Amino acid sequence: MADLRVQARSLSAIHSNGRVSDDLKTISDSSQEKACELLRSGFYGISSSESLLRRARYGPNLISHEQRAPVLREIWSRANSPLNALLLSLSLVSYSLGDIRAAIVISAIVILSVGMAFIQEHRSSNAAAKLRAMVRSLATVHRPEGAIDRTEEIAVEDLVPGDVIQLSAGDLIPADVRLLTATDLYVNQSALTGETMPVEKQAMCRPHRMESPLDRKNLCYVGSNVVSGFGRALVIKTGASTFFGALAEKVVAQQEKTAFDRGINRFTWLMIGVTLVLAPLVFVINWVTKGDWLQALLFAVAICVGLTPEMLPMAVTINLAKGALAMARSRVIVKRLNAIQNLGAMDVLCTDKTGTLTQDKIILKQHVDMHGRDSQKVLHYAYLNSYFQSGLKNLLDIAVLEHGDVHDALGVDEHFEKVGEIPFDFSRRRLSVIVADRQDRHVLICKGAVEEIFSVSTHYEDAGTIGTLDAGHLETAKKETVVLNKSGFRVVAVAYKEMQAIKTNYSVKDECAMVLLGYISFLDPPKESAPKAIAALKASGVQVKILTGDNEVITRKICGDVGIEVEDVLLGPDLEKMDDHAARTAAASIHVFAKLTPAQKERIVSLLQASGRVVGFLGDGINDGPALKRADVGVSVDSAVDIARESADIILLEKSLLVLRDGVLEGRRVFSNITKYIRMSASSNFGNMFSVLGASIFLPFMPLTAIQVLTNNLLYDISQTAIPTDRVDEDYVSLPRRWDITGVFRFMILLGPVSSIFDYLTFAVMLISFGAWTNPALFQTGWFVESLLTQTLIIHIIRTARIPFLESVASPALIVTSLLIAVVGIALPFTGLGAALGFVYLPLLYWPLLAVILLLYALLAQLVKVYFVRRWGP
Repeated sequence: MADLRVQARSLSAIHSNGRVSDDLKTISDSSQEKACELLRSGFYGISSSESLLRRARYGPNLISHEQRAPVLREIWSRANSPLNALLLSLSLVSYSLGDIRAAIVISAIVILSVGMAFIQEHRSSNAAAKLRAMVRSLATVHRPEGAIDRTEEIAVEDLVPGDVIQLSAGDLIPADVRLLTATDLYVNQSALTGETMPVEKQAMCRPHRMESPLDRKNLCYVGSNVVSGFGRALVIKTGASTFFGALAEKVVAQQEKTAFDRGINRFTWLMIGVTLVLAPLVFVINWVTKGDWLQALLFAVAICVGLTPEMLPMAVTINLAKGALAMARSRVIVKRLNAIQNLGAMDVLCTDKTGTLTQDKIILKQHVDMHGRDSQKVLHYAYLNSYFQSGLKNLLDIAVLEHGDVHDALGVDEHFEKVGEIPFDFSRRRLSVIVADRQDRHVLICKGAVEEIFSVSTHYEDAGTIGTLDAGHLETAKKETVVLNKSGFRVVAVAYKEMQAIKTNYSVKDECAMVLLGYISFLDPPKESAPKAIAALKASGVQVKILTGDNEVITRKICGDVGIEVEDVLLGPDLEKMDDHAARTAAASIHVFAKLTPAQKERIVSLLQASGRVVGFLGDGINDGPALKRADVGVSVDSAVDIARESADIILLEKSLLVLRDGVLEGRRVFSNITKYIRMSASSNFGNMFSVLGASIFLPFMPLTAIQVLTNNLLYDISQTAIPTDRVDEDYVSLPRRWDITGVFRFMILLGPVSSIFDYLTFAVMLISFGAWTNPALFQTGWFVESLLTQTLIIHIIRTARIPFLESVASPALIVTSLLIAVVGIALPFTGLGAALGFVYLPLLYWPLLAVILLLYALLAQLVKVYFVRRWGP
């Protein structure tokens, strides 16, 4: 019993969510028998009854994915903002004071804003959810019954630690496992490491210093798959305790606020702060000067709403929704709307190279002799080897078989016949096939690792001449392979041996005294669009950095081909040794990082953010999950692993930097139009506040009634609803645009008083020219019309850094809404609705005087804007 308790504690420790590397090292360094003992299992697994007990203890073998929030929670996430809280509070105050009309208007604004935001966000989430293909997977598990070993297929989620499963070509690795046996087992773990090529796996226990658990030959992980061979494996970890699951738990945690979120929040709190200071002042002044505290309070509440950018959530959502639709037409799906703006603000893009810079497809690039000269014979012999070998063809074989029309050129079916094969194994790292030609000659063709082919070759062929592979020629052969490796190629050697046709059985002993023919080299080539895309991103102010798990040599080659600076390459182990200061300096200056772990990728993103950069990350593997979540905007592709797709904010239906660059420009257009709304609202409302303060001090009546203020504000907001359709000047989208709350505040302070100047001029006209001292309704009507028209006019001045109407024309929709609201404002005093709001007819002379005021206002506002742009930028 004591031994069982010790074993139980050991099993619990191995399956805990502790340090994954240490846990796996224990199993990896143990023999097959000891590994089974630690998991309280055997070479043929555990019984069905024991499996049920363990499943109750450890739960299902499922990875924790990001869950869709319920509808009510989605609505609450949109409604839960300081701005909406302020508006709803003002609505309650208005209702409690008896001003039901004001309460209804304010509440309607909030409901409309939250409703539009929820609908668009919900639609985007639904579109993203369609990308998640849920496939039920099965695993073949051993179930011992006495002395009988039987197998059965069970759902992957039913696997538990201690199960023994079968692995064969094409299988997904369903859990973190320790190999008990392996025959010609190749595993593709590119989603974990970024390595394009499959890696060999074997069952032998070979203790060594472990740089990474992914380097262990006898361990396989969730997220990888078997390319060729077969084996038997012991399940070590399942579900959230797997290497994959540890990443999943981390990346599905609550996402940090991005630059966009922080910018909106800071602006919101700025306006709330100004409101909380000025609104009470308006209340006190009107109470003291007019003596009616209730009307003063209602007026102050209306002013609060007028100063608050109450339509900000709606304006932001409409802009983002338009951007999402535009990006969808470019085969880009937006999961989280605010990521569009972050994409526009991005000034650093971190990306893996595989499939982004490269075609994500191994191709045969060269077939050369030992001197590096092109050789058709090397290609033909390599083709025969790949064509006639048994078993699943790996990526290298597929690349050889797809290289040109070799099959027909050789007449393989007519002229060659397979008569034998010496299979691949890990000790030899080569594979041979024996073919007979029409002259009844048997030719043994061997293809494999360069050093292994060298070890069994005694001769070489050069231009049809056979020579002895002495030390000098061997050195020449090695130099050629070094040159190919430095060029980023994966090199496989090809040798052959002609044999007597009377031989029928072949073995490893026959792989001797062979003739070195040459080499075939493979490359995952760069995309043709990559250099153009890199240049376009650079011209747009986006710096591209490569973060990959692949090796330095190939990374250097690919980066050089696509125009990325590679003066220095920082490797993951070297980064690990750096303190934060040194690492931050390296992250800023170095463009290429190789042999990185998931944590190191995330660290680089964090270091860049700490330096004040807005960071985007493009990735599609499990190893990219933490970095995708950490980045200001995470970008993935629809073919990515589930965890990468769920971590991303934006999903590309085409893995192309050109598509991403289009998204960057669209993000900047969205940012531009959102900034227009914020600047317009802030400066106009702030200017109105000064006008209200002055009018409240010297007027014997209320400058405007509460409902008039709200009506003015609502009409002005409607005039801005077409801003998302507005054109954006090309020079504005040429560089990244970031939130600058200081700039917004500066713009508000500078442009706001300009509108106040002409408000006071209107006051003078109404009081002096038209005797409105004793006619409050006339004064209120005149100021209402002037205020609405000047605010509508300012839209076209603020929307561009150029001269409006001449150098930059607004979109047709924005022109129409502006004219429509202007017409409504002019006509309103002559309607029954205007009378209900307390408006009266205006004198005929008012209209030419108003035209002069509008013209002077436009000229001064343009001059002040030009000064602002020259001093602080657009």
